[in-house]
Amino acid sequence: MSLDFYTAATPNGWKISIMIEELLEAGVDLPEFQLHSIDLSKGGQFSKEFTDICPNQKIPAMVHDGKALMESCAILQYLGETFPTALFPQGQDRWQVIQWLYWQAANIGPIFGNKLSYTRYIADATDDQKKHPIQRFGTEALRLVAVLDRQLEFHDYVCGDDFTIADISIWCWIRSWKWAKVDITGKPRVLEWVKRVRARPGVERGISFGVPKEEIDQFSEERKAQYRKSGASIASNNRLPSDL
Repeated sequence: MSLDFYTAATPNGWKISIMIEELLEAGVDLPEFQLHSIDLSKGGQFSKEFTDICPNQKIPAMVHDGKALMESCAILQYLGETFPTALFPQGQDRWQVIQWLYWQAANIGPIFGNKLSYTRYIADATDDQKKHPIQRFGTEALRLVAVLDRQLEFHDYVCGDDFTIADISIWCWIRSWKWAKVDITGKPRVLEWVKRVRARPGVERGISFGVPKEEIDQFSEERKAQYRKSGASIASNNRLPSDL
């Protein structure tokens, strides 16, 4: 048996590296696995080798015993079902987790991702042109944070007292609130949840992938400049392919 993960140091990529570490923390005897770093700035996601594994040309992707999977939340669910732990409960309880997993994929990821892109990366648009999307995505991001805040009112984690793949998927985006310039300080429950998840050893090891240890929680100015440059290249309309 073998597991191959194709990923990069992004919120969606960290979901998988965190999941691996959390499964190990739970005592799961994983098959031999290997993390393959995909260089997004050099277009590694568009290579034939990666496209054969992931038709959508987006990280992360996984190959387990010859079975290729794409989409971060689908991979989280697959790993949760294949290696059962409290990270993905069985029976009817799994539906509580599944709906919040989909909520992240349909809401938190796209909204935070667009807010981040317009705030930090997109360089081929004027400030005037960016004003409306920044306001729109910023407002919706705050609404989603309020939804999360209400969900955390009675429990330490999104789906109850146990840490699950729903927390992994949502946290990987929310943790970047400062970089995306989404002010969550008005929701102390969310802030405490961010800290609670961050304190988990498996999470710390997971977010260390692709980032120097001293920059796990705070990028250096040099790395910020590097991310802005590569992000601008990736986000540019000139780089958007209309065909495979």
